[in-house]
Amino acid sequence: MDLQKEFFACLALRHTPRLGPKVWKPLLSHYGSAFEAVREAASWPADVAPRSMARACKAEVWRDKAEEEYRAAIRAGMTVITWFDVRFPDALREIEDPPCLLYASGDLTLLKNPGVAVVGARECTALGLDAAGRISSQLSRIGITVISGLAMGIDRQAHLGGLSGIGGSIAVLGCGLDVDYPHDNHDVRRALETRGLVVTEFGPGVTPRAGNFPFRNRIISALSLGVLVAEAAHNSGSLITARLAGEQGREVFALPGPLGQPTFTGCHRLIKQGAALVESAEDIVEILRYDFARELAHIPDPEPVAEADNRVDAVEPGGKARASRAEKKRSKRPANKTPETTHESEATGGADAGESRTRKRPGAARRSEMTLNDEERQLLAVLDGTDRVHIDTLGRTLGWESSRVSRVLLMLEVGGAVHQLPGMWYMAREAQGGASGGA
Repeated sequence: MDLQKEFFACLALRHTPRLGPKVWKPLLSHYGSAFEAVREAASWPADVAPRSMARACKAEVWRDKAEEEYRAAIRAGMTVITWFDVRFPDALREIEDPPCLLYASGDLTLLKNPGVAVVGARECTALGLDAAGRISSQLSRIGITVISGLAMGIDRQAHLGGLSGIGGSIAVLGCGLDVDYPHDNHDVRRALETRGLVVTEFGPGVTPRAGNFPFRNRIISALSLGVLVAEAAHNSGSLITARLAGEQGREVFALPGPLGQPTFTGCHRLIKQGAALVESAEDIVEILRYDFARELAHIPDPEPVAEADNRVDAVEPGGKARASRAEKKRSKRPANKTPETTHESEATGGADAGESRTRKRPGAARRSEMTLNDEERQLLAVLDGTDRVHIDTLGRTLGWESSRVSRVLLMLEVGGAVHQLPGMWYMAREAQGGASGGA
């Protein structure tokens, strides 16, 4: 497949008037490539695209805008991932209205990582900021990628938390990749492009407009196994992301706030409507446990990489310091498959296809890179040096309630440090060196 032609053909589809994502998907599936779809515009099936759209595409009414975007992307050296690129996320192919291409900057392997979206208000409380950062950090520590929209407030803290651990973070933009927005998040943006990932479906030079953000939000939710709304008023745009998540079959989580606090009314409404009430990363992991286990099983243990500071110094812009589970339909997303071969599919350069700057799941060979809290270190100390230990024995040895043992085992299991055997027996995975401390 000619990658340059495929990129240009995707732009042709996107700039054909009234031809949107719900038509791109069946056309791409029917013809096997964007190039073939454009070339065969005169014969598009009537049940896929109205004749008026087919005639517009055949008449090349898209050409001026497509050529302008194509040249701008070439000049900027942007990495482009088109629909049939092996790195294009399967999760996006499954939704009803997918993008036909993504522009990206950063570690593309994060698109294959299991992720959780953390979203919320720009104007938020210290409670919301703390919870978003803490939960995101806990998720990233066990290899879960944190996805958000690079806005101020909750989004910012979500990215900071994600960047602090091995899971990393993905930002989905509502503007072009070359647009510095919001400027006050420039430090986080730089960190994401170095140690995380920034993606957008919008072309070079596209400025942020209100109408762009619902399109951005559908990608945030689609890339995630679940969406956490950490703080939101009744009219918050984060509720759009939550609604889209539900429509896409993803889990929806909400953080409860103080009664009477206006910026949490949206969260409380979501909980009333069936969203899972969560207060910690453990709550999210418990609900998504089997989804995480399925997807993490397809991610190989990483090769050693140089140690790097995984934090952005600034918590606020400019370096200032920061002052019953509802039954839900589980995601039907199939496990991501690692392709046997890969190839470079950037239309205009960018990072190598296989290059990864972010550590992935800490599996058997990488347990030494996990950051363990006191409880996890205590439990692993019991498991280390033994073939296997029953969960009841762990409780008696540590003097813990069974619920506490289960909670700590769950985090270690999802993080790849512990393996569960039949009959509630557990064993520690082999580690190279000692696990590091800290929370």
